[in-house]
Amino acid sequence: MFLKNFWPVVSRIILKGRIPILIILAVITYFLSTQMQHMRFSHSEANLLPRNHEVNIQYNKFLEIFGEEGNLIILATQDSSIFTSKKFNNWNVLSRTLNTFPEVDFTVSIGDIKKLKKDTKKKQFIVEPLYENEPTTDAEVKKIKDELFNNLPFFDNFLFNKKTGTIRTVIYIKKDIVNTSKRKDFIFNSLNPAIEKFEKDNNLDVKVSGMPYIRTMNSQNIIDEIGIFLGLALAITSFIFFLFFRSFRATFITMLVVSIGVIWAFGFIGWFGYEISVLTALIPPLIIVIGVPNCIFLINKYQHEVKTHGNQAKSLQRVISKIGNATLMTNVTTASGFATFIFTRSQLLNEFGIIASINIMAIFILSLLIIPIIYSFLPKPKEKHLQHLERKWIERIIDWMENTVRHKRIAVYISTVLIIVTSIIGVYMIRVSGSLIEDMPKGKPFFKDIVFFEKEFGGIMPLEIIVDTKRKKGVMKLSTLKRMDRLNEIIDEIPELSPSVSVLNLVKYSKQAYYNGNPKYYQLPTNQERSFILSYTKNSDVNSDLLKNFVDSTGQYARITTFMKDIGTDKMERIEERLQARIDKEFPKENFNVTMTGKALVFLKGTNYLIRNLVISLSLAILLISLFMAWMFKSFRMIIISLIPNVLPLLVTAGLMGFLGVPIKPSTILVFSIAFGISVDDTIHFLAKYRQELQANNWKVRKSVYRALRETGLSMFYTSIVLFFGFLVFIVSSFGGTIALGGLVSVTLLFAMVSNLLLLPSLLLSLEQRIANKKTFKKPAIQILPKEDVSIEDNDTDEIELKTDK
Repeated sequence: MFLKNFWPVVSRIILKGRIPILIILAVITYFLSTQMQHMRFSHSEANLLPRNHEVNIQYNKFLEIFGEEGNLIILATQDSSIFTSKKFNNWNVLSRTLNTFPEVDFTVSIGDIKKLKKDTKKKQFIVEPLYENEPTTDAEVKKIKDELFNNLPFFDNFLFNKKTGTIRTVIYIKKDIVNTSKRKDFIFNSLNPAIEKFEKDNNLDVKVSGMPYIRTMNSQNIIDEIGIFLGLALAITSFIFFLFFRSFRATFITMLVVSIGVIWAFGFIGWFGYEISVLTALIPPLIIVIGVPNCIFLINKYQHEVKTHGNQAKSLQRVISKIGNATLMTNVTTASGFATFIFTRSQLLNEFGIIASINIMAIFILSLLIIPIIYSFLPKPKEKHLQHLERKWIERIIDWMENTVRHKRIAVYISTVLIIVTSIIGVYMIRVSGSLIEDMPKGKPFFKDIVFFEKEFGGIMPLEIIVDTKRKKGVMKLSTLKRMDRLNEIIDEIPELSPSVSVLNLVKYSKQAYYNGNPKYYQLPTNQERSFILSYTKNSDVNSDLLKNFVDSTGQYARITTFMKDIGTDKMERIEERLQARIDKEFPKENFNVTMTGKALVFLKGTNYLIRNLVISLSLAILLISLFMAWMFKSFRMIIISLIPNVLPLLVTAGLMGFLGVPIKPSTILVFSIAFGISVDDTIHFLAKYRQELQANNWKVRKSVYRALRETGLSMFYTSIVLFFGFLVFIVSSFGGTIALGGLVSVTLLFAMVSNLLLLPSLLLSLEQRIANKKTFKKPAIQILPKEDVSIEDNDTDEIELKTDK
């Protein structure tokens, strides 16, 4: 009795408490709008792994020993005119200028190079400038260039590329601002203007890269696209809505509801203290796309009721009491698809799942309250606003669907089997990607600069190898250095990795300096050479200053740094296996503990972790929605039948990803759970209507299926079109992952609509003897009214009963 009377009671509360409810909504909206000021934009890469994951623990240990790794911003130019005196000097002036900014720790350019020299009197190494005075002629610059390129291999691939003539300036920004907003302010307010001025004054093209710079420019793109997505989502959904309803009033009310929903979405993000990431930035436009179908259900039902009996008050009451329950269940299933990300243990997806599921339920509450209340203050819809309920082109589409289900079920099944086989072939072609930069906007200048640095210097994504010798001062033992050098050989053989930087470079440079700078002695010392070269090193302060970048203060830990190109996960795994094989060979585990880490590797491991969690997430979504079906229909057979038309579109999407070369990555793994949670809504509405028709028609399956198809087809078509074009908005993004997400979800939902309107009715007709009986359809726990309501018997009371129940 409670369940039977719940929604009529809710409808009376809403309509009688209109003013208090509006005041409460206004207060909540104001409060959440004030929380928007607490929104924070992400200043670091998304960590896809749990905090206590072994890979994260290793990376954090590295940071404790050597500090933040990603604090380099690199400038480069590949122009022969840079080696003219004026431009050469201006290049070094730019470096000195940048060095004066408080956010910069120090800069290294050609003008800052200090040569290591042997002082035979004091038996120590000293440093002297590469050149004393600024060159005034091109000949002097050429002399400096020859000295640099031919005699100083220590700086090769660090400050210059000998083969192409490219030169670099390296900016070390202070580690304590790397993951803060100060980094963004420095880049936009200081660095970029200084570079632009240099380019203009010297007619040179300067390439800029490095992880701090890339993250800043990428984050700004995310911020810029939020407004674009919101504007496009509002424009497209409102335009489609107006085409369907031909009513400015209905369109305005719908846009008001979803606009408040967007404010709530931003407010919840700020209230919870979450960062705006590439995923949470999608939530506000998602709320628009998902909120509009709610409004379609409610407004369509209201207009249908007005057309049926003309009583506005009774129409509003029935909108709440009949459609409220159906939209509740559809929003719960959609929210469930997003909520499954909460269980992935990834902070990024956890936050996305929490905010998305909360706001989906919030937009349901807003639409259920605001639409009936606003319409209660307005006059009844005019006859022209109700004409869309009887459009002939819609009738022709429904006639075609009914004819297909009635006469061409074999063709439907054959098509389904062919699609399944083709999709399975595509699934085996899917690849996995864990690249940090693959989804970044490829048309932006900073991405083109990334490609330039990959070509010139071997990559920009750091990969760190940490050698723990398990004893103090173990790094500088010659045997350890030789082991590291043999590991370095395999790094040099891998084309996807840049030449490494480590204590080896400094030791080799020391030997070269000992032999009066002869570049052919840039190599590790022999056992005989070690003792007298070491005596020079111990007396020098220079080496200790350089050494701290490569070896910790105890001499127990050493780091080998290389940079990786933007490669796929499969290649990265093979590289990791190759490096690990050499590590196991050269470093006995009883004496050494060698680990690989770095942002690139952490991201790779995070991608693999998320892919494993994809199966869990999707399984949870299917399980939750199956429980909803069981709760509504009390029938295991109906659960299976309802899942088939919704799992098929997911298989099709996976197949398309394989054929089109769209990889499984953090952005695209969201598609399946999201699409499944949304697409099952149509199944719920269709099966609810089908059940009612069975009861009304004495369990005659064919008649019930055809009537259910006619009654629900209109709203299923409307909402699917809105969802299709709503998600299609995301393809205008400059981010590859967002484009893939929008396109794949749109395609999945389109297939889901066709599957629910053709395959589901066909299955019901073919299996009628197995499912069409009272035992199979026990009375459900709640009464679900489909999108297009069955006829209602007016008994002039507040409680309205279905004919079928009477």
